[in-house]
Amino acid sequence: MIGYAEPRVFLVGAGPGDPGLLTVRAVELLARADVVLYDQLVPKRLLDFAHPNAERMCVKDLPGKHPDKYPHIFDLMIERSRLGQTVVRLKGGDPLIFGRGGEEAEALAEAGVEYEIVPGVTAALAAAAYLEIPLTHRRHASAVALVTGHELPMKPGNKLDWEALAKFPGTLAIYMGIARLPLIVAELLRFGKSPETPAAIVERAGTGDMRTTYSTLVGLESARRQAGLEAPGLILIGEIVDHRVAQSWFEKKPLFGRRVLVTRPRRQAQGVMHTLERLGAVPYLLPTIEVREPLDWTAADAALAKVQAGNFDWLIFTSSNGVHAVMTRLKLLGKDVRALGHVKIAAIGDKTAEALAEYHIRAEVVPDQAVRSEGFAEQLKLHVSGTRILIARAEQGRDALRVKLAEIAAVEAVTVYRQVEAVDPNDDAMAALRRGEIHFVLLTSANIAKALVQSFDDTIRGRVQRGDIHLIAMSEEVDRTIRDAGLSTDEIAVEPSLTSLIEALIRSAASRAG
Repeated sequence: MIGYAEPRVFLVGAGPGDPGLLTVRAVELLARADVVLYDQLVPKRLLDFAHPNAERMCVKDLPGKHPDKYPHIFDLMIERSRLGQTVVRLKGGDPLIFGRGGEEAEALAEAGVEYEIVPGVTAALAAAAYLEIPLTHRRHASAVALVTGHELPMKPGNKLDWEALAKFPGTLAIYMGIARLPLIVAELLRFGKSPETPAAIVERAGTGDMRTTYSTLVGLESARRQAGLEAPGLILIGEIVDHRVAQSWFEKKPLFGRRVLVTRPRRQAQGVMHTLERLGAVPYLLPTIEVREPLDWTAADAALAKVQAGNFDWLIFTSSNGVHAVMTRLKLLGKDVRALGHVKIAAIGDKTAEALAEYHIRAEVVPDQAVRSEGFAEQLKLHVSGTRILIARAEQGRDALRVKLAEIAAVEAVTVYRQVEAVDPNDDAMAALRRGEIHFVLLTSANIAKALVQSFDDTIRGRVQRGDIHLIAMSEEVDRTIRDAGLSTDEIAVEPSLTSLIEALIRSAASRAG
């Protein structure tokens, strides 16, 4: 905008945890942030939206106990903005609802630093929507009160009026009240709130980790202890809680509450993670393979030069990794898609075709269903007989496609990327596997399966063998790799596609329902 410079600091609401509830503005700002300063309760998954080079800092790592950290937060935002950096202060829920966003804005204003506040979905709204408990209803509740259960002890002015809240004609949504729940209940009862008033406690509202207990007001603390719910949690009190449905739309999701490990490289994992979240699962990410450049580009560069010179009729990509590798290499060589000339292009599947589309390239041949290399070769034979073919593949890629096509065409295969085992034994996901917190593991390739099972210690192997952890394979080849390691899969995808893999996961989860 002419005559307007955007601020450098953004106080951004992260919502209750579900990445799908981030606003478009929040995603946009994360993508161009130099620094992301995030609350401890903000799920790490949301940081996937940040620019890869962004510096990420959690406020829990700042000096001092909780109240002492805020001067450091203020100073960091001010200092980095004055260095010309874009700072996203990522705050759970909404920045201005019990999140000290007002105090941070005041500090920025006092320092003369321009800022923008981006609203987020607050926990009460998420809890109501995901549990189908309407906070207001024409027949039952005409008002809702958002209440803190953890007031500043020395706050000037009026404290919470529990007598007024006990008589409030609507729904009470109490934040940060778990630690003081007995006192809150006692105050409401003392001022006349009926002991039989329906109430609920919601933990991790709006995520697959969501847990809930229902009770009357007088029995709420006992119900909380029995359910094992802890802070942070949201307390809902009011007649409307009694009008909940038996099972909400979110709790009916086929993978609700299931913890699933995704083992693909980070770049390829995001779509799978998103799908799992939409199905109600709690996804974990443990990249087992890193995609790297070949140790030597000589053969690939020579082959690409021959493509440009018109010495090949077809260029075949066997993965999206190969597409990105070739296009990145062309750019480094000072070239672009025009270097591919008039060569025809084939892609082994939809994901590979989508990767080509990112570079405005349309594949002439894409299988009409998910196939392995052998099936892909049979479909290609209808198009490539007697032609000159270049296959761009991984260093350790299967040779089946080259061998099959060599029966009817002149074929050359070159390495454009390699896959390196990269399992971090200290990753949080590995610790979750050891503790038995992850229920299912998705394995999309033999290389990934091999890297993962080799990293299993005796504790994890024992959990797999006892059936605490279920391995889901995308193909018979993956299954063989797992069996060669002395383990077994729980389900095998009907066809080698991510869609079929998720369907296999759902079948496995359904067989253990209840």
